[in-house]
Amino acid sequence: MTYTENVRLALHAINSNRLRTMLTALIIAIGLSALVGILTTLDAVKKSMTEAFSSMGANSFTIRNRGTGIRIGGNGVRPKPFASIRYEEAIAFKKNLEIPVTVAVSVFASDGATAKYGSKKSNPNINIQGIDENSLNAQGLDLALGRNFSKAEAEQGTNLCILGDDLKTTLFGDDSPIDKVITTGNGRFKVVGVTAKKGSSMGFNGGRTIYVPLFKAKIINESANPSYTITVMSPNSEETEKIIGEATSEFRNIRKVKIKDPNNFEISKSDAVAQTLIENLSYVAIGGVAIGVITLIGASIGLMNIMLVSVTERTREIGVRKAIGANPSVIRKQFLIEAVVICLIGGVMGIMFGILLGNVISLLMGGSFIIPWLFIIGGFGLCVLVGVISGYYPAKKASKLDPVEALRYE
Repeated sequence: MTYTENVRLALHAINSNRLRTMLTALIIAIGLSALVGILTTLDAVKKSMTEAFSSMGANSFTIRNRGTGIRIGGNGVRPKPFASIRYEEAIAFKKNLEIPVTVAVSVFASDGATAKYGSKKSNPNINIQGIDENSLNAQGLDLALGRNFSKAEAEQGTNLCILGDDLKTTLFGDDSPIDKVITTGNGRFKVVGVTAKKGSSMGFNGGRTIYVPLFKAKIINESANPSYTITVMSPNSEETEKIIGEATSEFRNIRKVKIKDPNNFEISKSDAVAQTLIENLSYVAIGGVAIGVITLIGASIGLMNIMLVSVTERTREIGVRKAIGANPSVIRKQFLIEAVVICLIGGVMGIMFGILLGNVISLLMGGSFIIPWLFIIGGFGLCVLVGVISGYYPAKKASKLDPVEALRYE
């Protein structure tokens, strides 16, 4: 018998027991959709994360008063915070670093503000961030409307602001906000720009942010002791390590760190942060794979049980086939192919649902839509493997039936 005839017989047998077969295929689909869905989500998030950090510049590094705090799957130990980086220290570093780099300084002034324009009012979830003339570029942000702050405006603390795209839509709809005055807290700010749309990154949504001049943020900051963030962008990757050394030495002098003492600040490269996040996502991937594999093991046991029942129910049919010349290899092949076909039916449903589920979650998290061809091919391969493993014993049992005893079976 050819493979085509075996597949046709398998589909006929499946059609005869549709409910039982579909329930088994559904178990396989659930296991495979969990596996493909989680891996698709992680792949899409990794892609989005890589793009986000690439837009910030692979050659940049950041100086903070503490580590990033990324400890997914670790021992739960949070990074030790050092004394806050003061405004004067950040500005001194920016002015004193005598190497060809771009330095940006920023600070969060508020994370629960509201903004008003006329009768329109935002929800109390607006971030106010103080930035200098280089910060938008350092954060990978572009302007959709208007202009950036000048160096003088950032240092003088003028009542100007740049709106995130979501906030602009909330307050102004389709109208231009340029040169309009909004109110936030006790201050009134003239809008000079609007950022282009960009997804969320590590919980921070730039679309719901009001960017104000750096010195203005110092005046209105809700924190009594805010810590400023310094981002240094080097011209090329070859010089990054050298520039980190120069920056470390300069900032140690500004912070008056003694030669024998360790740094009281943290320096992290942007691509290193992305790599840490991606590596930590592997713990989630392991959990997802474990869930999918356990479900598939359960499905394979169920499939083996169904195939054993099928062999028992079709004992007389097997006897007839052997009596007219079918050898054990033909019988074994028929039942193996039937098990594989059932797995593939469940696999198609599971892969399609897994890709859909994974991409929906990814889009909700600000990621992008992807078609994971590797997971699709791997999923089908896994289905064939489960089918062969689950169907081998029942197929072997069917091939060893004595034709005389099988024909007498009722």
